[in-house]
Amino acid sequence: MAIAVDTPQGAEALTEFILFHDEVYRGARTARWSAVVPFQLPMLLGDSPFCEDRTFRPFAARDGGKIVARAVAVVDRRYQRHWNERLGHVIMFEALPDAREATRAVMDAACEWLAGQGAVDARAGSGILEFPFAVDAHEKLPPVWLRQNPGYYQGLLKDAGFETEQGWVDYKITVTPELTRRWESALEAVRRGGFQIVPLRDVPEARRAREFTALWNDTFKTHWGYTPFSEAEMINVMQAFGMAGMFDTSVIAYLGGEPLGALWVVPETSMLASLEPGRTLDGDEKLNVLGIGVREAARGRGVNVGMAAFAYLELVRRGATHLSYTLVLDHNWPSRRTAEKLGATVCANYLTYRRKFKRGR
Repeated sequence: MAIAVDTPQGAEALTEFILFHDEVYRGARTARWSAVVPFQLPMLLGDSPFCEDRTFRPFAARDGGKIVARAVAVVDRRYQRHWNERLGHVIMFEALPDAREATRAVMDAACEWLAGQGAVDARAGSGILEFPFAVDAHEKLPPVWLRQNPGYYQGLLKDAGFETEQGWVDYKITVTPELTRRWESALEAVRRGGFQIVPLRDVPEARRAREFTALWNDTFKTHWGYTPFSEAEMINVMQAFGMAGMFDTSVIAYLGGEPLGALWVVPETSMLASLEPGRTLDGDEKLNVLGIGVREAARGRGVNVGMAAFAYLELVRRGATHLSYTLVLDHNWPSRRTAEKLGATVCANYLTYRRKFKRGR
């Protein structure tokens, strides 16, 4: 039967579109993260803070009425202004095995629409809360929100006209007494340097999102692919992860009352993962989420290591045996050296892809 591509509309059709994720991963992963309908549906319906300055267009490829591949094309004007680049994004791509024709069709439709909106190229695997595609370590449950895509996605994307644009590495830590002592020393050193490491729970609510958003946007403004957060978006994320303990493990680093560093850590939420009967999680699958940024004026003074040490010590106090550092760009050696100082080693590889609308450029 011929592949047909349509644009789902309305809450019911878009919920089916979102839940297609679970159909793909139910057969591919014995431990997996499920689709987050309460977060994704408002975004696709245009009723989310993440819709500001963005236009979303979902595409579903169907075979006999059944979804076999999907993607969402996004015109992110905030990204385009920040980087002065008319790039489009393709997010939420998922596909069943042997869906090569369907993947080509859905990606052709997405890219044709993006070109009609003025985009010159399309990026997949980086964007609005979008993470790159996993290359290996497929059987391990990663930190929440990281991709667990099947290995066949790489071939589907290449067949659909995408090229490798950027590589990433993920880092993991096995907790040891020696590392715990190292973190205690690093935290004490940054405090001796005059810095206050303040967990978000102790930052007044009236200032919390405003200060954290400004810090995050400033520290990541030159990071490849970054799109600035709005304060409303940050509040939305804080509300979502606050219940998971984000305010206890995320911090702001102050010097003389000036906020100079931000650490975003969500404790492990593996209790929310879906497991096949008989599947249990190892300690190195119960991982936190981490993001870290330091303003230029405070770099080179151990603030990054000190903030991470604060969070790691709290997570160890709660019983963590393994920790995540974060996804890092292959070429981001300052961050990769921070990972090494904290005792992390590479555990997985990821890729971001780009489809050039004019080939040969």
